[in-house]
Amino acid sequence: MELPDFPWDRLEPYKKTASAHPGGLVDLSVGTPVDPTPEVARKALAEASDAPGYPQTWGTPALRESVARWLERRLGVLADPAAVLPAIGTKELVAWLPLLLGAGPGDTVVFPELAYPTYDVGARLARATGVATDGLLKLGPARPKLVWLNSPSNPTGKVLPPEHLRKVVSWARERGVTVVSDECYIELYWEGPEPVSILHPDICGGSHEGLLAIHSLSKRSNLAGYRAGFVTGDPALVKNLLELRKHAGMIMPAPVQAAMAAVYDDDAHAAEQVECYRARRAVLKAALESHGFRVDHSEASLYLWSTRDEPCWDTVSHLASLGILVAPGEFYGPAGSRHVRVAITATDERVAEAVSRLT
Repeated sequence: MELPDFPWDRLEPYKKTASAHPGGLVDLSVGTPVDPTPEVARKALAEASDAPGYPQTWGTPALRESVARWLERRLGVLADPAAVLPAIGTKELVAWLPLLLGAGPGDTVVFPELAYPTYDVGARLARATGVATDGLLKLGPARPKLVWLNSPSNPTGKVLPPEHLRKVVSWARERGVTVVSDECYIELYWEGPEPVSILHPDICGGSHEGLLAIHSLSKRSNLAGYRAGFVTGDPALVKNLLELRKHAGMIMPAPVQAAMAAVYDDDAHAAEQVECYRARRAVLKAALESHGFRVDHSEASLYLWSTRDEPCWDTVSHLASLGILVAPGEFYGPAGSRHVRVAITATDERVAEAVSRLT
């Protein structure tokens, strides 16, 4: 099986350059959380730490009900708790989902033109053909096995409008195609209309048939180290995934299930984190623009999709000379060859350091 080289390995020489800066490295290349894990999660994890038996692949009723409440309360999505399936972090789910949904040789998996590399990896693991496009009509009579959506987007921060989501749902249902929407950044929006889930009744007409949505606590609740996410949507698809994951032993640890249930019932910590990111984003965006960058899209998610209208590796090199490491847009597809992705997830101190170097 041919897999691409792990892209971040190519950043190592630039990281070495940036690390040699007298003020130290400011790493804005990866969107990993740096703020403390909320106390509500840590408390629940500790209280559930005596876990000698095997946990449930399906997740505890408390976890699934907590997720369903959050979906309704925050996103206006009515989901049956029985159609909620926890996952060991959403990256593994993204990578294995095409295979678990039955994709194989001769099948096509469609993902956005600018996309998280794991969508392509998932197609390759299933030995299917990955197609990067934002225009489903360009596929002609082809009937993909799976179509990925990602709104808000990684890397661009773009939010798909409701009318676009409705068109995708209609197009897919006419052809019997499964649509999976990666909505891991849905609560992290800054400008313009609020992102909408593909499972919202205004989008799907009240039926989740043929649709799945993926969510994660890595960004919302600083639980990246817990590997906590879930998939929900079409009950028949979720049931099939559950059976396969049972056989494969894809089981979230019981203490993590307890922590996950606790944080989905608590909106206060998430609101505080959003404001923290909002402040970091504001100063970084202003500093980049003062340095001659244009920031495109970026109305949501944890990144500033930035360009100086030059090849992205030239921009990476320039910023590395200032001690700032960013991700080249090329990592996310050829259409990103003149942009860089700047994460807003560094500490306040490191963000302030980056701002001082840019201004």
